[in-house]
Amino acid sequence: MIQRKGIILAGGSGTRLWPITMGVSKQLLPIYDKPMIYYPLSALMLADIREIAIITTSEDQEQFRRLMGDGGQWGLHFTWIVQDRPEGLAQAYLLAEDFLAGAPSVMVLGDNLFFGHGLPELLARATARPSGGTVFGYRVADPQRYGVVDFSAEGTVRGIIEKPVQPPSNYAVTGLYCLDGSAPERAAGIRPSARGELEITHLLESYLAEGLLSVETMGRGYAWLDTGTHESLLDAGNFVRTLQARQGLQMGCPDEIAYLKGWIDRAALRARADLFGKTGYGAYLASLLS
Repeated sequence: MIQRKGIILAGGSGTRLWPITMGVSKQLLPIYDKPMIYYPLSALMLADIREIAIITTSEDQEQFRRLMGDGGQWGLHFTWIVQDRPEGLAQAYLLAEDFLAGAPSVMVLGDNLFFGHGLPELLARATARPSGGTVFGYRVADPQRYGVVDFSAEGTVRGIIEKPVQPPSNYAVTGLYCLDGSAPERAAGIRPSARGELEITHLLESYLAEGLLSVETMGRGYAWLDTGTHESLLDAGNFVRTLQARQGLQMGCPDEIAYLKGWIDRAALRARADLFGKTGYGAYLASLLS
């Protein structure tokens, strides 16, 4: 069985968050007590993915490298890929083609946060499929803002409609995509849309046309947060703060995930706890050892 690889798309200019992103990548902004990119990284780790490509701009890459290194501190391996110009989400599969080398993948957008009991199992169902593609649908009150899943009466997927005036359902497609090894080849066959981008929706339609697209729905108890605006950025930080304060557990903690999965040992976790000193994050890591 070919090991599935991960992609974090962390490029773009973050213009919707200007002026705060004029000097720093959006995915390096804090979501309460951790950098934003920790959260999508954690989602890939929960899917048992250890080989990950991080796609970002040439200007921002050094900052990401300073933060995350080569991934070895978490038992991971990072490959760094430059995106000179953002040309749509499907472009990520063209940029990562050599990295993937025919392997299936899970791609997550660098500004998306996922939380919920049962999330590892949900991801496991998707990654266990040997072929085709899987997307994750999340119920929203305002589906007109998103790509929306059109379900048949039997519950199968008929289509994905981008920002429909009359939404066929309330299930939006999240920024998490589980695709087989044909994704780069399919992306190469996509023509730019009217706005000049390689649309992820068109890539997914190629799977759907062959009956190879599945949707895993996230029901009650799941949280999907997109941090693309000032309001949603604040909402995400407040959500993480409230959750951690109430439960005493960290959300989006790659050090904890790596330790619990056995990818790093006690000594490595102790070194990470010492690195963060007297911060709440460091104290939490130390508590895992006791």
